[in-house]
Amino acid sequence: MTEVAEPELASFPMTRTDPFAPPPEYERFQKSRAERVELPTGQNAWVISKHEDVRAMLNDPRFSSDRFKPGFPNLVKDAPQQPGQRRLNPSLINMDPPVHGPARRAVLGEFTVRRMKALQPRIQEIVDEHIDAMLAGDQPADLVSALSLPVPSLVICEQLGVPYGDHDFFQANTSKLLSREVPGEERLKTVEALRDYLTDLVVKKEQAPSDDLLGRQVVKGREDGTYDREDLVAMAFLLLIAGHETTANMISLGTVALLEHPEQLEAVKADPGKTLDAVEELLRYFTIAEFATTRVATADVEIAGVTVKEGEGVLGLSYAANFDDDAFPEPDKLDITRGGRHHVAFGFGAHQCLGQNLARMELQIVFDTLFRRIPTLKLAAPVEQLPFKHDSQIFGLHRLPVTW
Repeated sequence: MTEVAEPELASFPMTRTDPFAPPPEYERFQKSRAERVELPTGQNAWVISKHEDVRAMLNDPRFSSDRFKPGFPNLVKDAPQQPGQRRLNPSLINMDPPVHGPARRAVLGEFTVRRMKALQPRIQEIVDEHIDAMLAGDQPADLVSALSLPVPSLVICEQLGVPYGDHDFFQANTSKLLSREVPGEERLKTVEALRDYLTDLVVKKEQAPSDDLLGRQVVKGREDGTYDREDLVAMAFLLLIAGHETTANMISLGTVALLEHPEQLEAVKADPGKTLDAVEELLRYFTIAEFATTRVATADVEIAGVTVKEGEGVLGLSYAANFDDDAFPEPDKLDITRGGRHHVAFGFGAHQCLGQNLARMELQIVFDTLFRRIPTLKLAAPVEQLPFKHDSQIFGLHRLPVTW
């Protein structure tokens, strides 16, 4: 009897060959709706890419966010856990019901629209200070180090109560954690270094609670009897990394996209009321945190025309979903009038990004201020020569030379 060979699985993840478009293979994924791929860890997992399927998966409690569950699809191979080694407690992004809801509600009040508006004057001050420094410096300037990275880093530090003087330490370690090329042993040491740093900081908050997010969480947890140091360290770990790295990359990428689409930029300059619409379109257009929508099935589930069996991993390709022409006509076109707020750049469902209001406001303030104060801003190198972060789990730019 002749054996039929199993079809060879595509290797995943794929590289963005064009910084303004998903990898070419995603077009095939769109047509198949669901397909098996092989990950760098040797695991096999499903990828789903249609907008309606990705949203359905993210809203289905039978798909777990717990990366420690068997079968969870990991894109980076971690070093084996050693006996007696401390493991970081699960953070919000890795929690499932029933623990996820109460943990999220405990900190949700820190990210309301009302609290974000209260932060607006300070964010504006931070942006202006950094643009002042950039204008006083040499040309060409690196927008990443001059504006994109320090603004959200300083904002999240002040919000959490993390000393900004330590930004070199946590930014360098964040870059290692997000890199696909850092060996597992080094990644583990990086996690330990960040965890130890944040543990020391939380202990100081316990001794003298300050009026910031971490200090308020200590006080609130003690009052209602739910305080747990390791849980707060895990939350601080997530918020510190997510709070600066994602927004920093969107500032850089959004600046490039607007400079490369001058008609869209002129529309924003002429009417700042359009900036927030531009922010939504840029979020869809780049979808930088594509793999935050990774899950593992806890039961057999029918989705995207296939049966995902219990214990099988699923990658909800949010970037592909945001380029689904059934949801976004002419998705490859940057259109700030699109009105596509149903994008999944911030995820969807119970785990939708906690800091999305803050991110939107920071981006709006940065773009309005940058192009108002430096109307002649331009790239100092061709787009094809820019160092995009093809080596990172969050897409962005390592450097962005600009002049004016």
